[in-house]
Amino acid sequence: MASQIREWTGIQQFPAATQTKLLQLLGKLKQENVSTLTILVMGKGGVGKSSTVNSLIGERVVSVSAFQSEGPRPVMVSRTRAGFTLNIIDTPGLIEGGYVNDQALQIIKQFLLNKTIDVLLYVDRLDAYRVDNLDKQVIKAITDSFGKGIWRRALVVLTHAQLSPPDGLNYDEFLSRRSEALLKEVRLGARIKKQELQDSAIPVVLVENSGRCRTNDDGEKILPSGAAWIPNLVEIITEVVSNGSKAIVVDKKLIEGPNPNEKHKFLIPLLLAFQYFFIVKPIQRAIKGDIAKESKPLWELRDMGLARHRF
Repeated sequence: MASQIREWTGIQQFPAATQTKLLQLLGKLKQENVSTLTILVMGKGGVGKSSTVNSLIGERVVSVSAFQSEGPRPVMVSRTRAGFTLNIIDTPGLIEGGYVNDQALQIIKQFLLNKTIDVLLYVDRLDAYRVDNLDKQVIKAITDSFGKGIWRRALVVLTHAQLSPPDGLNYDEFLSRRSEALLKEVRLGARIKKQELQDSAIPVVLVENSGRCRTNDDGEKILPSGAAWIPNLVEIITEVVSNGSKAIVVDKKLIEGPNPNEKHKFLIPLLLAFQYFFIVKPIQRAIKGDIAKESKPLWELRDMGLARHRF
C-alpha cells in the first residue's frame, strides 16, 4: 500500500522559506515517533474545504468550482516525504435542503472505517457574519458521529481571511467576535463542560486560499497580521497532535453506536433486586396478612378446641 503513495512533489511549489518550515515541523513529529498524519476536513458546503486541501498539498488534487456542487464522496489525498506520510481527507458538505444530509454523513463514516483520525479541521468562512442553525446541526452531527473526543483533536479553520471587516469594527475585533461565536456553538454541540474548557481550548486558524493573497518578501502567502498562513496552520496542527489527547480510531462500534442488546444490561441486577424487595416481598407479606385475618371455618375451630382439650 505504501508503494502506491505518491511522493510529495507539491511541496516544491512553496517558497523556500515555507518548505524549510514544513520539513522542520514534520521532522519534529518524527522525533515524537509520529510518521503518519491523517487530517479530516469537514464543514458545510462552499466554505473552502477543498481549496484548503489543495493549498496544503501544493497541488490541485481535488476539484474546486464555484458553479458546481461538491463531490458526493470523500477523497483521501496521500503524499510521502522523507519517510513521513501525509493523508488529507476532503469531505462533501453535510447540509442539503437546510438539514444535515444523513446519507452523506453515512458515506463519510463508511469511508473512514478502520482509519485513524489525528486531526479534524472544522472549516468555515471568516466572512460569515453570524452563527446559524446550520452550524449547530453540523457540529452536533460531527459530535454524534465521532464522539466529543474528536474536538480535542480539532482546529477551527476560517477561510477568506483577507477581508475588510464591517463598518465600525477593526480586523482583530471582528475576528475575536466571529471566533468566539463559533467556538461557543462548538462547545455546546460537543457538550464540553465549563471545567473542561481550559483543557479543551480549540485553536482558531486563519486561511486565505485566493491567488490574490498578499505575500511577504520570501514569497509566502500571508495573513493581515503578516504571518505566513500555511506554515502557521501546519504548526498548529502539529501542536494539536502533541497535546496528549487520543487520536480517533474509526471502528465499526463508533460508526454503528453501541449494541442495542447490550444497552442498559448493567441495570438488570438492579431491576431484579427492585422487583424482589419492592414488589414480590410486599405481595408475600400481604398474602400472609390476609391469611392471618381470614375467618376460620367452624370445623377448624372445633378441631382446634378438641386439640386444646387433649393437652
